[in-house]
Amino acid sequence: MKEIKLLVVDPVGLHARPATVAVNAASKFKSDVTLGFNGKTVNMKSIMGVMSLGVPTQSEIVVTCNGEDEDAAIATIQEILKTQKVVG
Repeated sequence: MKEIKLLVVDPVGLHARPATVAVNAASKFKSDVTLGFNGKTVNMKSIMGVMSLGVPTQSEIVVTCNGEDEDAAIATIQEILKTQKVVG
């Protein structure tokens, strides 16, 4: 299991456009990918789950990957969130 903590720096928080890109990336991996915020954890392969968290700016999120391709999954998701300028 791999886990990373990231700080959301986008002034709007984790909003629909970058969330969709991250969900699409997570969906390509066989590993279980979850997103945690404020005591709740959701499947990061579900856009409805991710959006239901309502992650505001300056919040810490936790991305967890567990499975055969967890290393690639967590690296890819972290890179996408940075490229989308959601996390610092």
